[in-house]
This record gives sequence, C-alpha cells and structure tokens, in this order.
Amino acid sequence: MDADVLALVRRSVPRLSAAEARVAETILGDPTLVVDLAINDLAQLCSTSLSTVARFAQSLGFSGYRELRVAVARTVTLAQAQQARFSLDTTAIDPEDEPSAVAAKLAAQEIDAIEKTALGLDAAALDRVALAVVAARHIDLFGQAASSLTAQDLQQKLARIGCSVAHSADPHLALTTASLRGSDDVVIAFSHGGETLEVVRALEVARDAGALSVAITSVADSTLALAADVVLLTHAQESPFRMAAMTSRIAQLALVDILFVRVVQHRGEPVVIPLQLTHDAAAPGRRR
Repeated sequence: MDADVLALVRRSVPRLSAAEARVAETILGDPTLVVDLAINDLAQLCSTSLSTVARFAQSLGFSGYRELRVAVARTVTLAQAQQARFSLDTTAIDPEDEPSAVAAKLAAQEIDAIEKTALGLDAAALDRVALAVVAARHIDLFGQAASSLTAQDLQQKLARIGCSVAHSADPHLALTTASLRGSDDVVIAFSHGGETLEVVRALEVARDAGALSVAITSVADSTLALAADVVLLTHAQESPFRMAAMTSRIAQLALVDILFVRVVQHRGEPVVIPLQLTHDAAAPGRRR
C-alpha cells in the first residue's frame, strides 16, 4: 500500500465517478476531518451514500473505510510531525517567504519524501533488482532532465564497483543501446511521473529485446510502471511553487542509495578491491 495515502487519493481523482470524486476532494481538502468522521458522517458531508464511500475506499486498495481512515491518520501524523520539527504551520512555500522559512519548508518536504520512500519500499522488488544487477552482463540507465541526474548518480556508483553500466541523456542513443540488450542485461528507467515518452520507449525496446526492465517512479499505474517487469516506487509531492524537480529528485537519490547498498551487500568482499582502486585513482597526486 502507498506510504502516502493522500498522494494515492490525489492520483485516483481522474478515474472516479462524480460522487466518489467528492469524497476524494473532501479528504484532500482537510484530511484531519476524515480521521474523526465515521463513514455515515463523511457520506453526509459529501452528499453521497455509505456504499459510495465504501466503494471509494476499496477502489484505492483498502478493505473498507475503517482501513482508509487508519491510513489517512498515519499520513496526517507524519505530516504534523515534520511541521512540528521545523516549527511550521505548513510546508507549502509562498512567494513571500523569508530565506529561513524556505530552508525549513524545503527541509521538511525532503525529509518527508525520504521517509515515505523508505517506509513504502517493496523489499522483495528491491532485492530482485539488486540481485539482477549483480549478475548482469550490462546495465543501462534511462532518464531525461532531472531524472537524468539520478541515473548519472547510479552510473557513477555502479562503475566504482566494476559493473558494466552506461547512461546517455540522448534519447536516440538510449534507443540504440536498448535494442541491443538481451536476457543477461538489466535496464533501469527513471521518471517521477512515469510518462516521459523517451524513457518509456527506451524501456519498452530493451524489455522486448529480453532485458529485465525496472521502473523507478512515483506513480504505480503510470505508463512506465505498467511497461516494466519490476517497479520501485518513490514517494514525493512537489510544491506548487516549484521551479524544478526538488523533492522528487531527493526521493529518487535516496532509493538509488538503498539499491546500491543492497548491490554491494550481495556482491560481498569482491567490491573492496575496485572501491579501493577507484578511490586511489581519483585521489590527488602525491610527490615522491
């Protein structure tokens, strides 16, 4: 289940009926209300029926409204804890915020993204990817824009332990290399929203060629996620006042670090030598 139920509710809105959408909008408008309201009270507030509220909860993957309330309460508690940690009433950034407020709000958002990504991690999927990377003949990493930076970070990490790994921000080159992959290869594609066409296409080409395809995204039912063999989910909500990917990038980097540590653990002792060699090679030159 999604570590951030409010993000799950937000993503569900486009596919809901009008009555169910009113339930979703009420929850998103004031999540603390739902924590205290019984199902009949929420139904009355949304001008709908008990069965509609129950059906809405089940459409999100919950057994019923009671389980949905518990999940909302957990998410609300985490959000309140982050705000209290930084003495904030809200983590939403306002154009008039002072530098100290911007710093505190961004820190709260990014800590929240890392925490939810870690708590919502599918351990079995993570280890499937880590073991596949250890055994892979070659690993290709696909990502555009900010997700390209995350792909580069993983490329540098894997290269340091002797993996054959490549990343290209050129979508045409990505497609070319993807078409040459096979059953001994792994491809990992990064896209926060999971709808970057160039990334989706590269993953599909590599998957069809026989490679294990991995999607790292925040949207479980995105085009990228549905096209992949394995999905690793991040959990990050960008501020409406955003100039570039921020919390989404932080969540991706946290997931990359977790994946890399698992790869190192599965590789065992052999990683010590390449790590030392690459460290020495990059160290400042010393005079004899």
